Amino acid sequence: MSLNIFFEKEKVTLNSIFKNYKFKKNFIINDVKPLLKSKKNDLTFLDTVKYKSEAAKTQAGACITTEKLSVYLPKNTEAIIVSNVLLELAKSLKIIYPNADIDYPDLNLKIVKKDNFSKVKFGNNVLIGKNVKIGKNSIVGSNTILESNVQIGSDCTINSGVIIKNTIIGNNVVIQDNCKIGQKGFGFIPIKGKNIKFPHIGKVIISDNVEIASGCTIDRGSIDDTTIGDNTYIDNQVHIAHNVKIGSNCMIAGQVGFAGSSQIGNNVSIGGQAGISGHLNIGNNVKIGGGSGVVKNIQDNQIIMGYPAVPLKDFLKKKV
Repeated sequence: MSLNIFFEKEKVTLNSIFKNYKFKKNFIINDVKPLLKSKKNDLTFLDTVKYKSEAAKTQAGACITTEKLSVYLPKNTEAIIVSNVLLELAKSLKIIYPNADIDYPDLNLKIVKKDNFSKVKFGNNVLIGKNVKIGKNSIVGSNTILESNVQIGSDCTINSGVIIKNTIIGNNVVIQDNCKIGQKGFGFIPIKGKNIKFPHIGKVIISDNVEIASGCTIDRGSIDDTTIGDNTYIDNQVHIAHNVKIGSNCMIAGQVGFAGSSQIGNNVSIGGQAGISGHLNIGNNVKIGGGSGVVKNIQDNQIIMGYPAVPLKDFLKKKV
């Protein structure tokens, strides 16, 4: 059974989506997941050779991919051969999770009844959806919106004007004014003059002891989740796109932007207005100078700066 608490799932089989394909074993699709998180009744996808090692380890029952990439899949995973992987994935997601391609308003929102939450303090005009959970000794500021099924831990401070949806938050987390967390990411596929929206069925997971300053936006994952590790501090006006994974003990200065699916290690420091391109791996103990543009993977223990970002010694040589 799918454990997605934020989106309603339709009961569909492989054959009902891919009607012209003959499967060795047809099954009801439990969920759509990344390669390494998929189980035997899940659907996954492989759209680039970059993920061939993950493909070899997948336990998915079926995988949307191309004929060229299908050789990397294990024998127990049914290869669904298509010409455009992301387009077919988007179409499948729309059938399985029909309400995940647009952020519809939560019509279950009501002014919070303070008696329903023991040992939680609320400001004025706080709106809360169904099945919201808030731990003891937490504070929620005025004009904040917590949409249905959001979970917030103990000893958290959620300030004023914050909107949170599709998100699970740990303990002792601080979120400052006017942040928006859990909204749909920037994902669409241009086809013959049309933009096909890519549904986002993931969530945002914020670990313990994280602080997020004012005006930040954190998109939920598309297929995977967007995650922020323990004790990470994020300055004002930072944008974190879908599927980004930020490690523990990181310090991220104002106006930094992360493109989708980049992975940031532990103990990483990033200066203001730096930009991290999509699908990159940034190692542990990395320092990135302010205003840098990171377009390549970075190994552990590096100090880099510039655009394109290079090791600090090389950057200083160019300035001489």
